Amino acid sequence: MKILVINAGSSSLKYQLFDMETETVIAKGVCERIGADGSVLTHKACGESFVYEEPMKNHVDAIALVFKALTADKGGVIKDMNEIDAVGHRVLHGGEKLFDSMLVTPEVEAAIEANIPLGPLHNPANLAGIRACRDMMPGKPQVAVFDTGFHHTMPPKAYIYALPYEYYTKHAARRYGFHGTSHRYVSAEAAKLLGRENDPELRIVTCHLGNGSSFAAVKGGKCVDTSMGITPLEGIPMGTRSGSIDPALLEYIMGLENLDIHQMLNVLNKKSGMLGVSGVSSDFRDLWAAKDQGNERAALALDIFCYDGAKLVASYAAAMGGCDAIVFTAGVGENDNRARAGICSYLEFMGIKLDAEKNNTRGTVDLSAPDSKVKILCIPTNEELVIARDTKALI
Repeated sequence: MKILVINAGSSSLKYQLFDMETETVIAKGVCERIGADGSVLTHKACGESFVYEEPMKNHVDAIALVFKALTADKGGVIKDMNEIDAVGHRVLHGGEKLFDSMLVTPEVEAAIEANIPLGPLHNPANLAGIRACRDMMPGKPQVAVFDTGFHHTMPPKAYIYALPYEYYTKHAARRYGFHGTSHRYVSAEAAKLLGRENDPELRIVTCHLGNGSSFAAVKGGKCVDTSMGITPLEGIPMGTRSGSIDPALLEYIMGLENLDIHQMLNVLNKKSGMLGVSGVSSDFRDLWAAKDQGNERAALALDIFCYDGAKLVASYAAAMGGCDAIVFTAGVGENDNRARAGICSYLEFMGIKLDAEKNNTRGTVDLSAPDSKVKILCIPTNEELVIARDTKALI
């Protein structure tokens, strides 16, 4: 069985083609600058990269170019699109009603569209990917896997904001959380590594650290709290996002800088976080290099990140009545040993001890010192495989 996984963004589209008999990636790639000049597809297959510099005015064009790459004489891995059994789509926001992965029907498509106010940048792109595949592969099963889905098990005390309750009942204003497929994957892998699958008492804090970062408290395989909110802006400071701040600060800055709410949100989402504090970059590699050269603001940005991350881990230990394991994943979590060490350094009061030598390795690894009271794991995430597995199960 072959399953194509699509992750459509506003101006990009990532894809992976899986052979589900072995759960291996046959080909993958990314379309960039969709709807703009200089659009390009980079396709990887057969151990090589193939670049297509062709106009892509919309997602239909992008999907058509993906199909061209998958069936090409050079770099192609299938004869035609009939070899693909189904398509799985990452959908950002499922709102209150869409959380389990499901086959795309007209009703599901309408519900995704109804949630555009909750995911104004991503849901339209996700829909465009679904519709483009439907147009190019009529009758082919399509599955929607929701980024917010894993967090649907949170109790009301974790997801209700302390606002007038009718804002929740009338407008679905609540915490939803994101990176759900990642938190789901690595928490399940951690349970396997610990030999505690299906243990209802296993308490894990998963740390998805990248340009966008989120934390989740996972007890017995179910999410009980998470750091992102109704949007991915809440939580820890990130590459360019502010994370949680005093909301009254918006009015203060807007008045002084003569900004409207849309301009202020642009600042919070694209000019804040590591970039805003450091003035250097949102890339952690650049930040560590700047710190090593004596840049105090870069050092401050990194310390804020590690400090706030540690506070979240500790608070989730409190929420679960303890913590058996911490899992680091995603771009920064998997590759930045100094960020991992920085977060763990604030958690020694919990008996958390990192092995410095193990922390310099890559891949799935136990980073704990022998006397650490909490397991520290690094597990590479695989969100696309989660989507492919759910798609296979549903068809």
